[in-house]
Amino acid sequence: MSQLINDLFDFLNEGVSPFHAVAAAEQRLAAAGYHKLAEGAPWQLAAGGKYYTTRNQSALMAWRMPTDGTLTGWHAVASHCDVPTWRVKNTSVPDKYYAKAATEGYGGMLMYSWLDRPLSVAGRVLVRTEEGVKAKLFAPDRDLLCIPSVAIHFNRAANDGYKFNPQVDMQPVYGTAGQDLAALLAEEGQVISHDLVLTCRQKATRVGLQGEWFMAPRIDDLECAATTLAGFLAGNGNEPGRADVWVMFDNEEVGSSSRQGAQGTLMADVMARIEQALGVTPDQSVRARANSLLLSADNGHAVHPNHPEKSDPANPVTLGGGVVLKFNASQKYTTSGLTAAVFGEICRKAGVPTQTFCNRADVPGGSTLGNLLGHQISIPMVDIGLAQLAMHASVETASCADAEAMAKAVEAFYNTPLAQTADGEWTVG
Repeated sequence: MSQLINDLFDFLNEGVSPFHAVAAAEQRLAAAGYHKLAEGAPWQLAAGGKYYTTRNQSALMAWRMPTDGTLTGWHAVASHCDVPTWRVKNTSVPDKYYAKAATEGYGGMLMYSWLDRPLSVAGRVLVRTEEGVKAKLFAPDRDLLCIPSVAIHFNRAANDGYKFNPQVDMQPVYGTAGQDLAALLAEEGQVISHDLVLTCRQKATRVGLQGEWFMAPRIDDLECAATTLAGFLAGNGNEPGRADVWVMFDNEEVGSSSRQGAQGTLMADVMARIEQALGVTPDQSVRARANSLLLSADNGHAVHPNHPEKSDPANPVTLGGGVVLKFNASQKYTTSGLTAAVFGEICRKAGVPTQTFCNRADVPGGSTLGNLLGHQISIPMVDIGLAQLAMHASVETASCADAEAMAKAVEAFYNTPLAQTADGEWTVG
């Protein structure tokens, strides 16, 4: 496998919760010479400096300062690190026969895909210290839980369709009655609280006759997060007056409305502090944002092999077909003809294939973080992604070639000078 695919698999395997995905990104940024800044501390930002900050340990923004101390535009890419899963409400609930946890659904998922799989818990625990409270990442490397399906003998109509009740059907077990998962948490210290989710234990693996595809949990959206981070780190950031940004938000799967989500102020706050450090006036700020482009990177649906009728027949999206440009008439995706043309030119010059995604006219589509981020930051945007199957299942399928294409496209994006010379006119390169 290529180094990029190896690193993508590592990122997918490591990112068992948003907290762990942020930690994985931090490791890669630190290794590349980026310096962590605490959001609540004073910042001293140097020309050409490389920095990152985190919020709630579950969202992260990295950036390169302009090399010449001026600001004429932003190149930005945004993705998210949360996935549909089950939030742990209680580590133990009364039961006569089994040790059970109580969970609640997070995001829209294919519930049946969580049945009869080795699961664990992951996230963070909050422990008491002499000074107060400290968060610790928690992800035991063990198969701990399962959600057992009802045997066909007890539900003869199971194959005829079944409506799952998450309170009844989707609660996990982890042992015999009398055990308590809290005992495992207690190994970390005096636990006061926790932010834990169920996580599928399957590792990323290649499939297909040529190994051209891969299967893994959390492909939506850690595939975009990992590949755009690779492109960001490969970018040179040498264009005078240009600031490069890479951001990974939390809570996209539930509407992005949290402090660490795209509707929060993380990106706007960091951009304001960068502008302040550069002495940017309000007029210069508006001009710089007009000369900017943001890629909202979140995966899209490939044509299903057994149900091609679910996709728009005029715009088929295939595994291995390249980076997806996503359009929606109701602006659930931010792509316009203009921003698609600009990004498309970058990809054409870099030799990266692209394909177009549109919903069927009679099927309502999903949304992503781009249009919500636009409530906070007025920058031209384009929604992109990578094709996959079984979106929001506990294990999904995608293409290795597409992952390579995304990293190459994003690297080219960060290395391409852009300027909006007039409304509706851009120079590219």
